[in-house]
Amino acid sequence: MGLKKRRIVIKIGTSTLTNEEGKSNLRQMEKLALVLSDLQNMGNEIVLVSSGAIAVGANKMRLAERPTSMRMKQAAAAVGQCENMFLYDKFFGYFDKTVGQILLNAEDITQEEKKENLSNTFEALLEKNIIPIVNENDSVSYTEIESEEKLFSDNDVLSAVVAILCRADLLVILSDIDGFFDKDPRFYKDAKLINRIDEITEEVYKLAGGAGSRRGTGGMRTKLQAAELATSQGISTLVMNGKDLGQLYDIVEGKKVGTLFSSRK
Repeated sequence: MGLKKRRIVIKIGTSTLTNEEGKSNLRQMEKLALVLSDLQNMGNEIVLVSSGAIAVGANKMRLAERPTSMRMKQAAAAVGQCENMFLYDKFFGYFDKTVGQILLNAEDITQEEKKENLSNTFEALLEKNIIPIVNENDSVSYTEIESEEKLFSDNDVLSAVVAILCRADLLVILSDIDGFFDKDPRFYKDAKLINRIDEITEEVYKLAGGAGSRRGTGGMRTKLQAAELATSQGISTLVMNGKDLGQLYDIVEGKKVGTLFSSRK
């Protein structure tokens, strides 16, 4: 599972990017920039799918709690996206890296011409050693915020879509637990980590349960949906804990980390 000189899409969620106060976790963001810059220096091509715009924006707007109305969610997303990109540009700049922003709507990946244009944009950025940073365009798209069946599911499924658009070799989804367990480790001390899953069956979905952390909206089930989509297109998917970003080096060294969903092609 060595990753040297490969194209890697890495998804990081709200719970990893923010602290318990809902503010940006600066230590994590700086460490993320360091590790991803180092991985690129090893010859890998890196694409980052980043959540957190609404949570960060709500905090910067000094809202008492996460907004519930669509207009305030979109306003928070506009403010938070600006803040996140400012910090990413700053932290990646420390390591002499250039980043570029890509914001997607659902229709961007359902129309063939737009999909082709997106793929070309990714190729152009990666060709110039620029790290694309991708998020759902919450400030103008109400579908993701308001619909019950969200297409992107806190960017888990979006990361799989991006991996397919980029023709990635691997998708890494950073979670707030160590990977996929046979039961919820937050409630069962005897829960066991499953290191590898070759087929995502209905039984696997039943093990996934429901909701995730209180700051994010994506649970393990949405990560399974992302893994199923990516692996069906020949892209192996790894779900691992985002708290210890140094474990990304373990992947490069071929060590077992998290749960690997093996490619079906």
